[in-house]
Amino acid sequence: MNEDKKASNIVPPHEVYIDYSGKSDEELRKILEDLLKEEAKVSYQRRVLHGKIDLLRAELVERKKGSLAKGESIISDDDISKLSAILAGEAFGLPRNDPTED
Repeated sequence: MNEDKKASNIVPPHEVYIDYSGKSDEELRKILEDLLKEEAKVSYQRRVLHGKIDLLRAELVERKKGSLAKGESIISDDDISKLSAILAGEAFGLPRNDPTED
């Protein structure tokens, strides 16, 4: 029970308000420096992920082009089944997958 209560009291970092008025100039500079370093890390990770996404998309496009050249269908039966399941779920009011949730 203690763990459940503790978990429900966790405030997401973007919703935490920090009162900077009581901080010294040096403390504010350190906080700013730390935040800028963290932002640089996140930005780098985002660029790496976007690069991987671009490479995967390019590979899939090439494979689809190869399939077309061979006279194969671009959309497989499996693709249609997956799309139907997704659309049916939303049509029945089931929650969508939220990419911001872990």
